Amino acid sequence: MCAWAAAGLPVLAQAASAAPPQDDQGHAPAQGMVVHRADPLNCETSIPALIGGVVMPTARFYVRNHFRAPAIDASAWRLEVTGLVERPLALGLHELSRMPAESRVVTLECAGNGRYALDPPADGEPWRLGAVSTAEWTGVSLAEVLDQARALPAAREVVFRGADHGVVAGRPGEIHFERSLALDTARDSQALLAYSMNGEALPLQHGYPLRLVVPGRYGVASVKWLTTIKLADRRFDGYFQTDTYWYEHDGNRREPVTLQRVRALVTDPGDGEELPPGETTVRGVAWSGTAPIADVEVSINHGPWQQARLIGDHHRHGWQWWELFTNLTQPGTNSIRAKATDLTGHTQPARPPWNRHGYGNNAMQEVLVQVAP
Repeated sequence: MCAWAAAGLPVLAQAASAAPPQDDQGHAPAQGMVVHRADPLNCETSIPALIGGVVMPTARFYVRNHFRAPAIDASAWRLEVTGLVERPLALGLHELSRMPAESRVVTLECAGNGRYALDPPADGEPWRLGAVSTAEWTGVSLAEVLDQARALPAAREVVFRGADHGVVAGRPGEIHFERSLALDTARDSQALLAYSMNGEALPLQHGYPLRLVVPGRYGVASVKWLTTIKLADRRFDGYFQTDTYWYEHDGNRREPVTLQRVRALVTDPGDGEELPPGETTVRGVAWSGTAPIADVEVSINHGPWQQARLIGDHHRHGWQWWELFTNLTQPGTNSIRAKATDLTGHTQPARPPWNRHGYGNNAMQEVLVQVAP
């Protein structure tokens, strides 16, 4: 995240002649963040800053916004649960805090993560590989709230509306950010209505006072600044559900962006790093929305694949740390590639799967390091 509320955040390093970038609330992003757009704020974590533990420090968690972050008075805010329900609800933070709390370690990833590598270029922000982060989210189970509202038999779809709004091409007037899930999917997804992130109140840029967190799905499903949950009897046709966030291939073939594709990321050594010859430790993270990570393999200079060791805590919907002890003996430029495979057998392609919007690029990453003679 690019934290907005903490005073005195360090400024992202850049040319002396340039003014420090600011987010759409006028605050400087944290050090280690790469800003693609300031208004609305879109920034990713630089690869060196990804090195850490189970969760990403909140100030370095990537941010993806479609509209400016809204100003919300938490004392007056209510989450309305409406539509095809027996018992409409209007829940404030006080009511939510009195309900059973659950915590989950969940990795969120922007569907456009890795878009920069596509050739020809695809539409959208030129995300590199840092539009992914993991946090411990605390809140109320979505299923619990749906059970309290008691869906009517005709209900089929659950629509989530955020307070953020703006203008988009092809739609009249302003629209809110909205996404939906099928009712059965919403119940079974282990989704949280989160009011806390890494043990602290949810920051503004991550959806304060309440956001949806849907484990395993690309971040677009996890609606921020949540104000309304509406149950309906038909498929939702909102802009962010039907006009965008689809894989568009050759011809008219389309499929929706849903589960995160399996991916391994090398965090150490860094691209371009100079290393002495001999033993080197390669480290990184891996994740998949489909199933837990089964294994990670590393190839040096396009040679045989070597099995990496999975390390640290295992969380079903959080990234998995891994490491490999290997030797780099070839002077000059050396290539390090990593690929992950999940328990369903899904693995990574060698080349990016091109589509018009640049979603779901989970091609193998290649890191080039310089080995001294």
